[in-house]
Amino acid sequence: MATQDQLNALLADIERDINGFIGASIVDLESGLPLASSSVRPDFDLEVASAFNSEIVKNKKRTIDALGIEGELEDMLLTLNTQLHLLKMLDDDLFIYLAADRQATNLALLRSAVNRRVTALRA
Repeated sequence: MATQDQLNALLADIERDINGFIGASIVDLESGLPLASSSVRPDFDLEVASAFNSEIVKNKKRTIDALGIEGELEDMLLTLNTQLHLLKMLDDDLFIYLAADRQATNLALLRSAVNRRVTALRA
């Protein structure tokens, strides 16, 4: 498990890497609580987003199990007309939630930035 400083540094690096960054949190799947968070918009409630997104991840995992699908959940993308929301699994119990302005970035750049930083954290 990463330290609090490593989690905070990961989010700071992602914020720097992504144009249109709105907010991100590293979320404990079971509790839905953010272990670290960063936002450039004070009106963007990452605690609420983290809690609801943990339910999305739990439901998707149950769906995968119910369908007997082999493999593990890596990430999920929610596309809004104004924003991109990425949920990236760090391990079975931890994920990154990230929101960015859709006009300022694109999916490829978003995934690349997150994957690069996650790989560095795991090293």
